[in-house]
Amino acid sequence: MRTTTKVLSGLNPTVTIVSKVLLFLFIAFCIFYEKQAGEYFGMISNALLTNAKWYLLFLATFLVGFLIYLCMSRFGHIRLGKDNEKPEYSNIAWICMLFSCGMGIGLMFWSVAEPISHYANNPFTKDFSDESARMAMQLTFFHWGLHPWALFSLSAVALGYFAYRKDLPLACRSVLHPFIGDKIYGTIGNIVDITTIVLTAFGVSQAISMGILELNVGLNHSFGINIDVKIQLVLVLILGVFATLSLLSAISKGFKMIAEGNMVLSYFLVIAVILIGSTRYIFNAFFEGLGDYLQNIVGMSLWSDAQKDTAWQSWWTAYYWPWWMTWAPFVGLFIARISRGRTIREVILGSLAAPTLLTFIWIAAFGGAALKIEKANHQQPATQEVVVKKTQSSTPSAGKTTHEVTIAEATKEDPARAVFVFFDHLSSNHTTTLFLSALLCLLLSIHIITIANSGALVLCFLDTNGSTNPSVGIRLTWAVIIPLISGGLLLAGGLSAIKTACVIAGFPISILLMVMCASLIKSLRQDPQAWVMMPEHLRPDEFKSVKESVDSTKN
Repeated sequence: MRTTTKVLSGLNPTVTIVSKVLLFLFIAFCIFYEKQAGEYFGMISNALLTNAKWYLLFLATFLVGFLIYLCMSRFGHIRLGKDNEKPEYSNIAWICMLFSCGMGIGLMFWSVAEPISHYANNPFTKDFSDESARMAMQLTFFHWGLHPWALFSLSAVALGYFAYRKDLPLACRSVLHPFIGDKIYGTIGNIVDITTIVLTAFGVSQAISMGILELNVGLNHSFGINIDVKIQLVLVLILGVFATLSLLSAISKGFKMIAEGNMVLSYFLVIAVILIGSTRYIFNAFFEGLGDYLQNIVGMSLWSDAQKDTAWQSWWTAYYWPWWMTWAPFVGLFIARISRGRTIREVILGSLAAPTLLTFIWIAAFGGAALKIEKANHQQPATQEVVVKKTQSSTPSAGKTTHEVTIAEATKEDPARAVFVFFDHLSSNHTTTLFLSALLCLLLSIHIITIANSGALVLCFLDTNGSTNPSVGIRLTWAVIIPLISGGLLLAGGLSAIKTACVIAGFPISILLMVMCASLIKSLRQDPQAWVMMPEHLRPDEFKSVKESVDSTKN
């Protein structure tokens, strides 16, 4: 194996220069040609989602099955590291970081809006019926369940295995090593890392921008602060400073502290919603939704709407999968970084089961309580509907005209408003509503800091050919660039173009995910520890004398 050169401990000039030029050219295109960018990316995205949804559905389902096989096979006990390495983080801290880096902002954005959207309209049931409420939970669980976490988990296992067991860079180029050897340090490896950097930067910046927009909506809804791009830029600046301070304090301290605090606050809010809302209905909805999800997961996974070919599938399930794929290198790299010393089985079970279960609890609490409220609204006469008065001005003041809005109406108007209108319905006590909204705004802020922190750290890994301890200067560079890109998107209004571009970007990432599967199998079959569970007479000659490591099955 090629000796690590000096470039691996510092910036890779080719990757650094080319990736940053491409980033700023793309952002400039979105800023100065926003309309054309939106039309161009929208056209390509529509074509891909319409004509290739069968491929997306198959690939995501195949990857879930592949990970189950990997977990249950003789490869499961192999460590992401040397045979006797110990995990760096406790199980609780590790799970907290898994949950925080994966779906935080999106979950808060969609945990009310998506179930209500499916309750109002889905292709399987009558709108606003008991059946549609049940289907709403099943579909939301499906879109936020095993499939997206399988994408993240595969990326984490592949990157962690080659980095910590094969002593290759913690970068996407390393998954090509079984096929091209040390050529990963050349042009091919640079192309892979440049592409990954660009996609990761867009994904992270888009998520931050979405979080900032929702935070601004929450501050407006609860405290009357204007919905204005200047306010949003100030929020980016403030939260960017906190993210930078956390990043410079090193991952072992800064991110762990943020993740654990984030988990405590998140489930304090969940418990509050469960206790204030319809507790019995929430628990019933959770178990019913979980059962429906498990019972129908295969059918949902491969349903391509071949007969009617409606737009619903293209803009929900088939839209979600490439969207999650653009996150796979970023989240996978981060999970790999915090999973050193764990076995492949631990990483797969931990990153599939624990975050999925926590996500389902959150969706059942918020989505279930919201569905109960909307069901009551639609089952009562119009004159008795449970409604909440909200001003339509971005700067509420006395004497303004108000109108009554339901959660479904708020979701249709602006999904970012859904969760805050839900709080208004959840409790008639203004102090309670204000407290819940303020707590959610705080959680949004923490998640934005978390995404900016972990995203910058992953970009540092890629920018330095996989150095796991990038210098302060490199960390600071990306800690500044990410908020700048997010601020530029908010200033330009080019967020819709970036979202469709991310869907387009999911397709090349899907190829990388398939390469990860092939490279893992090829390399794992040659790993001596893969054969220790096999009877000696069934092993290849070169592995007949391999003995199991003393600590290979211990934490």
